[in-house]
Amino acid sequence: MAQIKNVGVYTSGGDSPGMNAAIRAVVRTALYHDLQVTGIRRGYEGMINGDLFPMDRKSVANIIQRGGTILKTARSEQFKTPEGRQLAYDNLKKHNIDALIGIGGDGTFTGAKIFGKEFDIPVVGLPGTIDNDLVGTDFTIGYDTAINTVIDAVDKIRDTAESHDRLFIVEVMGRDSGLIALRTGIAVGAEAILIPETKTDLNALYHKLEQGRRDKSSKIVIVAEGEEAGGAFEIGRLIKDRFPNYDTRVSVLGHIQRGGRPSCQDRVLASRVGVAAIEGLLVGHRNEMVGIINGEVAFTPFENAIKHFIEINPNFLKIVDILSI
Repeated sequence: MAQIKNVGVYTSGGDSPGMNAAIRAVVRTALYHDLQVTGIRRGYEGMINGDLFPMDRKSVANIIQRGGTILKTARSEQFKTPEGRQLAYDNLKKHNIDALIGIGGDGTFTGAKIFGKEFDIPVVGLPGTIDNDLVGTDFTIGYDTAINTVIDAVDKIRDTAESHDRLFIVEVMGRDSGLIALRTGIAVGAEAILIPETKTDLNALYHKLEQGRRDKSSKIVIVAEGEEAGGAFEIGRLIKDRFPNYDTRVSVLGHIQRGGRPSCQDRVLASRVGVAAIEGLLVGHRNEMVGIINGEVAFTPFENAIKHFIEINPNFLKIVDILSI
């Protein structure tokens, strides 16, 4: 393998808290190993448009605590075409970039896998997504911050629910994964949690709500946006039809889950995998995602990290059932 001298770094897809901490770790580790670093703005779209610039130590000063990504992010339809990827590669060569580090999730790594093989360029990925839905790491960058954001919001919703004896249906992010809903639902003491990975049993939900009708002044149902019955608004409509006397409200938390200062866990995770990504490139890792499994750095091929069904731990579902009585 040719010696790596200049590493390009980019963020792609949905942003997540901790991406800036990861960028900082990548840049400073590269400089520590006497490598040049080139920042690529707006992910693959910026790669195609030539939005590249040199980075140094000062480029990443005072960003570890900031949410979002200083490199910006975007989705790129053009990169899905061979012509778009050729334009991207030509721009990388123009800037003498001979390796890439991509920070993102499933879509980012799908593009990286194809691009790395087509043009024989080493690519290492960092798991940056609030959904925690990648295989090859116990936690993804941004997940811990996102679930703490949800907990804080639902605790506040619970206060007003208690005051008015209301039932709140709270929708959290998770189009394909219910991991945010599952963990936060347990943490906030939800009466029920509805997620894409399990079939929604409306009769069981109605029974649980009916049981708690007399002795609970407030009730919280957490719904992942990809839940099969149609999300929070549809669940809310069905509950209102079944229990017209309930004071039922729907709250969609939306994109507040992506923002905010990253937690300590996300900052440390981002720093660890950022360092490991550069050092992995230098010893020959390519077309792999770097993560942390059982406290240790692990590299997983892109094709194994993406597009896999994450099995929900049945013990978590049992905990919800037991504690919601």
